[in-house]
Amino acid sequence: MAELPDLGQQCSVSSCKQLDFLPFKCDACSGIFCKEHRSRDSHSCSECNIQRSTVEVTSPKSYPCTYQDCTNSELMPVICEHCSKNLCLQHRHQQDHGCEKFQAPQERMTQTKELIQKIADSKKDTGEKKKKKTGAKSAQMAAKVALMKLKMKAEGDKSIPQTERIYLQVFLPKGGAEKSRAMFFSSQWTVGKTVDKIASVCKLRNDNNVATAKKLRLCHSETGNVFPIADKLNLLLKATEPVYNGGNVVLEYVDNECTCLSEVEDYIS
Repeated sequence: MAELPDLGQQCSVSSCKQLDFLPFKCDACSGIFCKEHRSRDSHSCSECNIQRSTVEVTSPKSYPCTYQDCTNSELMPVICEHCSKNLCLQHRHQQDHGCEKFQAPQERMTQTKELIQKIADSKKDTGEKKKKKTGAKSAQMAAKVALMKLKMKAEGDKSIPQTERIYLQVFLPKGGAEKSRAMFFSSQWTVGKTVDKIASVCKLRNDNNVATAKKLRLCHSETGNVFPIADKLNLLLKATEPVYNGGNVVLEYVDNECTCLSEVEDYIS
């Protein structure tokens, strides 16, 4: 029992000196402390500088209104999306702060009508282009169907290779006994040679070599445009307004200066 007083250790804090049988050792200053002074703050540890930062308390930022003579301010910015000025809630509307970009309702309605009209016009133009494109596809498809029929009854020079043949329904000059005839020609022939061939087969008067006479000319069945006699037939297939293999053409007597046959639709109807 005489050894019991040697058990435990005293707290290193001078004002404490408490005998503690389960003392704590500071891992910073290696001092021995009781339970009450075991933390670094409680025994003012010499090896650990504890700095207490003070939080600076500042007043919240405010955003003053820029409208004339207004002293109001807001904790959050209130920006006009039109003139980009900072305003208070009282003057946030365009009318309330005299916004230089403010538009009266009547003016906005006028602009809206103009915008609607532009959209309508653009849709109309798109529709017309689409209709025209669709019409071209329809004509091409109709020509393919007609081509199959023409191949069964068309007449022409049998020596022309199959790969060169162009089949056309030729509508003949008005006033004749025959309205039209299915024929095929070489894609390498000129328009002039094609006209001569048609005139020969159909027994038509051909005064193309007579300067003062009306000339036999081959024309587009939809536009009435007169084809240049020097152009080859294969060029007509690639034109902006093409003649389709299996499509229609019109033959008529016209003046030498004529470039477009009028009322061309009367031949096809």
